[in-house]
Amino acid sequence: MSLKFRNACFLVSLCFISLLNFQGSRAQSSFSELDRLLLANQKQLGGNVVALVWKDGKLVYSKELGDFNAKTQAPIASASKWLTAAMVMQFVDQGKISLDDPVVKYIPLYRKYMKSYLTIRHCLSQTTGIERDARLGVKLLERRSYETLEDEVNAIAEKDISNNPGQEFFYGGYGLNIAARVCEIVGKKSFDRLVQEKITRPLKMRGTTFTDDNGKAPNPSGGAKSTANDYLNFMIMLLNKGKFEEKQILSEAAVEEMLKIQFPGLPKKYAPAAAAGFDYGFGAWIQEKDANGKAIIASCPGLFGTWPLINRKKNYASIIFVQTLLSEQKREFAEEFNRTVEALLN
Repeated sequence: MSLKFRNACFLVSLCFISLLNFQGSRAQSSFSELDRLLLANQKQLGGNVVALVWKDGKLVYSKELGDFNAKTQAPIASASKWLTAAMVMQFVDQGKISLDDPVVKYIPLYRKYMKSYLTIRHCLSQTTGIERDARLGVKLLERRSYETLEDEVNAIAEKDISNNPGQEFFYGGYGLNIAARVCEIVGKKSFDRLVQEKITRPLKMRGTTFTDDNGKAPNPSGGAKSTANDYLNFMIMLLNKGKFEEKQILSEAAVEEMLKIQFPGLPKKYAPAAAAGFDYGFGAWIQEKDANGKAIIASCPGLFGTWPLINRKKNYASIIFVQTLLSEQKREFAEEFNRTVEALLN
């Protein structure tokens, strides 16, 4: 090859690399409106913020503010529920449990306390009908007394019933924790180990764990710690119909079941103000649905303010990762953030 030809190839390569860099910077700069929105709300969000947007196989937006970055681990509270529901659905995929199995099939104690009609489906959809206290302080004190998930779920069996299963919606932690305990019984391993084997390790979520730092019972409904990068991997899997990096984590049918309203039109005895007007699937809220009750937009905000969301119409996932208490104002911000994302992706 002549020197002249090599020089020409080198110049062409330089031009090509420059074009790629220009395209990348142009794509990121087109999201400057999101930058302004985040900076204007940084104080309200607690100062430490990570915002990520993934679409069509790549990260199209990333912003880190304060002391947080995309690998910072923090508690995610109720955003844990989506992960737990996915773990349960793996057992369903494997035929080890059925959504319409009664809980008493695995935990006979529930028959003693008149809960024979409670199913796994009721547990995942927040329709157990078991009485509970909506006050946060009461719930936290109650959970701290349990050494194992088995202890907690056995104690739940003794609680009063406010309605028959499937007759009303009450957002809380009982149902997901009961379903997780069933998985412990069937899988013959602890809940946190099962999640690691079935969800976090296959999804490369190395900064995510349900293990309680004080050695107490893990909390499937609200006890996970995660990172923005990790949780984004989970949502990518959902958008890809259960597949992550060519590996099928959940079946497409399992994902569809998770993102479908199970009991439409039920009276809501309790739901957090920040989720008012939303429907519910398995472990997550359905913000917008199609004519068949399947999610177009689904999210799983947690008490500490993190708001993960998938938009199946626009085929993107976003996460606002923070650590300040969820409020209606944070919901308004999350909705404005995602309206802006949608407009920019047109």
